[in-house]
Amino acid sequence: MKGSKLLGLVLLVLGVLASAYGGFSYTKEDTKAKIGPLEVNVREHKRVNVPLWAGIGVGVVGLALLVKGD
Repeated sequence: MKGSKLLGLVLLVLGVLASAYGGFSYTKEDTKAKIGPLEVNVREHKRVNVPLWAGIGVGVVGLALLVKGD
């Protein structure tokens, strides 16, 4: 599989997933306080929203790279 086709496939899959799920979430762990041997850690759950138009755009570009080929 050539480079542009591989990139097209990856972009197409990412575009479909972004359109279907609307974003992704992750957990961020941070140390808020450290007093001697004691530490206070905080876990924050964050979500990144991906606009529908961006997911469709990435999918279309990926599809164009697959169809164009080399």
